[in-house]
Amino acid sequence: MMKCDRRLELDATKARRPRVLEFGENNPKLRWLLLGTFGGMLLLMSIAGIDALVSLRRLHQVSHDVTERYSAHSQALQTILVCFRVYDEQMEEYLLADVVVASVPAFDRDKVSSRGSELHAAVHAYPHDSGEPEDSLVAQIGQRVNEEEAAFDGTKNWQSSERDQRAHSFIAREMIPTRTHVMALASAVARLNEQRLAAENEAVAAEFLGLQIRLSRLVVTTLLAGLLLSLAAGYYILRLEQNGRKRYLALERSRQELARLSKRLVDAQEAERRSISRELHDEVGQTLGALLVDLGQLSNFVPPADRLVKEQIGRMRLAAESAVRSIRDMALLLRPPMLDDLGLIPALEWQARETSRRGDMEVEVNAADIPASLPDQVNIGIYRLVQEALQNALTHAHAKTAKVSVKYHPQRVEVEVSDDGVGFQPDRTRGMGILGMEERVRQLSGTFDLDSSPGKGSTVRAVFPLGDRGSA
Repeated sequence: MMKCDRRLELDATKARRPRVLEFGENNPKLRWLLLGTFGGMLLLMSIAGIDALVSLRRLHQVSHDVTERYSAHSQALQTILVCFRVYDEQMEEYLLADVVVASVPAFDRDKVSSRGSELHAAVHAYPHDSGEPEDSLVAQIGQRVNEEEAAFDGTKNWQSSERDQRAHSFIAREMIPTRTHVMALASAVARLNEQRLAAENEAVAAEFLGLQIRLSRLVVTTLLAGLLLSLAAGYYILRLEQNGRKRYLALERSRQELARLSKRLVDAQEAERRSISRELHDEVGQTLGALLVDLGQLSNFVPPADRLVKEQIGRMRLAAESAVRSIRDMALLLRPPMLDDLGLIPALEWQARETSRRGDMEVEVNAADIPASLPDQVNIGIYRLVQEALQNALTHAHAKTAKVSVKYHPQRVEVEVSDDGVGFQPDRTRGMGILGMEERVRQLSGTFDLDSSPGKGSTVRAVFPLGDRGSA
């Protein structure tokens, strides 16, 4: 009947246990949506970053090319102006040399021609990649130089007497207009070059602005995607947290129910042991005692000459006495009356003597100043702990000696049982006896520790808290 009740209670506990559902199992689409959103955002940011890098590199190259082209055109135009100025000045010095300082010999015409060749080379070296208007202006500069050079070639036939008059006329009629025209053409080329630079810079700036707009749109899109992802992830995490909290509460309720069930089972076991011990002692023991009395009286009625009947009665009496002793030992092992009548220490000493009597193991009990006012549950817990530890030392460890130490403190009771047995590895071998000891200690809010290793014996330590109960 008791087993049936326990089975029903376990079934009821399982029925009361809430079913916790996995949020991820109920919403796989949300999980894939989060992963897809996150992957898409990473892909979008990667593509945008690569596009920005490529665009910036291209804009940098374009800007560099524009600057290089402007610098090349400006330097080429400057070279043309410098060569033209030197050529024009040397031509003028050649024409006026006899006028300024008569003692100085005339300049060599070949030197002027060499400067003219350098000027032509500078004109031809001007880059022709800017379009027809600029090339036309540069060509006009070359044409004006050719015209001036052709006019200068005619001065080699001048007579010395007319050189002074004709030189001034040549400078005023040919050189000054040519110089003015070339400077005007160079200014026009410089303006075209600057206009082209400004236009190209505006194009680069417009493209850079477009890149900024694209990046801004990408940043806004990424921020929105990140915000949506954060909201979805927050919702997902919140649901997971709620699910975890429900699971934790369910597990905590199950643990509490199991703890209560375990306590009830232990209490029922103790009550059952007490009842069986009482039944064995009161009912079976008294019946066997009455049988012994009847056998004694029966033996008195048998004639002395009837030895066969007397021997049979004697064997029956011996069997009854053996049964009485066995019943008494079983009753004492189930629930020693001295634990209730005399207290904890006498019960432990009796347990030590009985263990030594049943096997080849000496047991020493060290316990003093243990008050009789300890709670009954603590007394039972200590007694069962020592009983199981000595039984394990005798049966499994094959120990020769064992020591039991019980120390009382105002707030706790410390129990230690050590033996010199074969030992074992607690992390690999934990039988029902060890689990039972640990469960009893845990139910009393105590601490349990088992120290053992092969060949070095075992030591069981337990601390039973008392709180205010120990001073009662």
